[in-house]
Amino acid sequence: MSAGSSCGTITKFYTSTAWIEGRAEAQLDHVAGWDGVRHIAAFPDLHLGKYGPVGCAVLADRIYPQLIGNDIGCGMSLFQLDLPARKLKLEKALRRIRVLDDAVHVDHGDRLGEVGLPADTFAQSLGTIGGGNHFCEVQTLAACDADMKLDKALTYLLVHSGSRGLGNAVFGDLPSGAFSGMTPDDAAQYIQGHDQAVRWASLNRRIIAERAAEALRADLCLITDAPHNLLEPRDGGWLHRKGAAKADMPLVPLAGSRATASYLLRPVAHENALASTAHGAGRRYDRSSMHGRVRAKRSDVAAMQRTPFGGRVVCEDRDLLIEEAPLAYKSSQAVVADLEATGAATPVATFHPLLTFKKTRTEDRR
Repeated sequence: MSAGSSCGTITKFYTSTAWIEGRAEAQLDHVAGWDGVRHIAAFPDLHLGKYGPVGCAVLADRIYPQLIGNDIGCGMSLFQLDLPARKLKLEKALRRIRVLDDAVHVDHGDRLGEVGLPADTFAQSLGTIGGGNHFCEVQTLAACDADMKLDKALTYLLVHSGSRGLGNAVFGDLPSGAFSGMTPDDAAQYIQGHDQAVRWASLNRRIIAERAAEALRADLCLITDAPHNLLEPRDGGWLHRKGAAKADMPLVPLAGSRATASYLLRPVAHENALASTAHGAGRRYDRSSMHGRVRAKRSDVAAMQRTPFGGRVVCEDRDLLIEEAPLAYKSSQAVVADLEATGAATPVATFHPLLTFKKTRTEDRR
């Protein structure tokens, strides 16, 4: 499970049967050779990234902001709704949840102040999902361990979003030479901006969930909130997570695709996992290649707006719908099986998608 390199050691939390692209593993080896990299934990959702692989945690003596990327603080929050699944009218819910694409006219200055941020910190974007692989999804509970005490009659809400323009601004304001690695003194401004973006992103997920719950005429209760793009001090160094869920908490959500289940995981305190675990199914194919793999006829697009579980997908951006088609992703079941096999996490609940909101307009392809 472990492999050495000229500098850092790589521990792979996936089996030989995992769908891992060779170029992603080449990125692992490349990052392991960077100055000061001590250890890398790679998970079964590993795939090729822009600056380094997505689906890994990297412990280093220096700070490499490109390993976090521009969507600082991106993560997933899972909520329980007090809305019974039998009472959810899908077509009515589909119309109501479109409110998530409307402009937000509420002043969230007080909410920003509660998390230690100035009242005008990208306030106009709070409560918005963004593009890419972000979503807000109503789910049903398909199975769970008895000790979880989750109600199978109720619906659940999984929100995946990040720091929007704030993360972009922090990443875009890096000093010259930052990608070569920074000391804490060099990175003081970045660390401050990073920490603000992490708090902003968590609040954003909460407000998205509140907007969705209000549209569905429901109240909500947080089960867990787990960021997967962030930097933390650890063991005298710096732990970078890129598409690797923060796992030093009791429960972590793992997202599937529209055609596969999502899971709630109980992380295992594996010494080499760097307090991290997989965050989702992980991509099989990049966005650009999906346009050659999926037909874009009207009937095909309509089919992609429905799921094998009888659910619906709200996404009227045809390109985004193609790029996020289930074919683009690995099997979440296989990812979870590898986490179990390698001792990184165990599943305690399984959820099926019922209503997935992505976006209704074609602007903002971030």
